[in-house]
Amino acid sequence: QVQLVESGGRLVQAGGSLRLSCAASGGIFSNYAMGWFRQGPGKEHEYVASINWSGENTFYTDSVKGRFTISRDNAKSTVYLQMNSLKPEDTAVYYCAAGRWVSGTWSEYESWGQGTQVTVSS
Repeated sequence: QVQLVESGGRLVQAGGSLRLSCAASGGIFSNYAMGWFRQGPGKEHEYVASINWSGENTFYTDSVKGRFTISRDNAKSTVYLQMNSLKPEDTAVYYCAAGRWVSGTWSEYESWGQGTQVTVSS
């Protein structure tokens, strides 16, 4: 089972940008589709974005389209989430996940990281 560690979360002002990273180990990274989810205060895990094994296909939830970009570097076994034009409602713990196929469902992935906190001030 692949292990995942997120990093890059911090406090930012509304309108600012952050780049989250997720480093993978213990598996063949290019075999996995990758996803990003988030969990805000009092909420369940929400799908954010996903990317297939090669990086050629990407998908986003409507609320982040045009603002967030998911990418991957298979040589570095790392997936990224570039977040621009951040809004207070983006405040959440952000998690990366690895699975066989791209999916917007948390439970369909096989491995998950422990999360990194993103806080957007109003």
